[in-house]
Amino acid sequence: MPPHPSSRVQKAREELAGRLREIRKDAGISGRELAVRCGWSESKSSRIENAKTPPSDADIKAWCRACAAGDQAPDLIAANRQSADAHVQWRRLQRSGLRRLQESTGDLYQQTKIFRVYVSDVIPGFLQTPGYAAALLSSIAHFRGTPDDVSDAVAARMRRNEVLGNGARRFSFVLEESVLRYRLCSAETMAAQLGHLLGVMDLQNVAVGLIPFSAQRAVWPMPTFTIFDDARVHADTLDAAATLTQPSQVELYSRAFERLSQEAVRGAAARALIAGALASLD
Repeated sequence: MPPHPSSRVQKAREELAGRLREIRKDAGISGRELAVRCGWSESKSSRIENAKTPPSDADIKAWCRACAAGDQAPDLIAANRQSADAHVQWRRLQRSGLRRLQESTGDLYQQTKIFRVYVSDVIPGFLQTPGYAAALLSSIAHFRGTPDDVSDAVAARMRRNEVLGNGARRFSFVLEESVLRYRLCSAETMAAQLGHLLGVMDLQNVAVGLIPFSAQRAVWPMPTFTIFDDARVHADTLDAAATLTQPSQVELYSRAFERLSQEAVRGAAARALIAGALASLD
């Protein structure tokens, strides 16, 4: 099999192959002995170890079982599955406009029961007003040079965000105070956005925490990420949307979210921070 056209996907495959090779070596067995224990040819072991053939879930389970490393199989299987979509290029997602990007996560939003969102840059999409969303998406479209379908993209985002009103789902947000202060739109639009944020805080299924500028930090500010149940993480960067599904990765982000949550203020203290940001708009 030729190298994958995406260098990132190929790198992920090579990393997986390397981990399987290390597991075999740690077990102290040869490729031939591994093949015997797994019931396949020695050449198959070689192809997998050299990233020439992507292993199936069953192959990974057999490999780990043969090396007495069955506890490592879940992480490796998740890594194998995400190698083709761990880094989805924003340019590819956005080439036909921003509306498609909003709609691409619709099914995931409907399937998720518990959302945990940490944001350090902008008001999270779930909590945006149409005006704020339009200003932000217009900025993104201009920067990316994508087709101008901002109105449709905003409408799609608002439809997607209807999940917030479903009481069967739970949302926990942790925002840096800076999110309240960044001027990405007019003062009037920002005031409406901050007012909306205050209103959302009254929803029974929504918890909002704010980390003040003055907080003594035990955990540093991080790039924005969203955890969907305990199964998946979306971590956004400038050039890619990383989808992380390995149990160890999800656990790492869950631990980060828990620690960031401990530094956040809530209730009256959080409302006071929002009120201060509103006052600064005058």
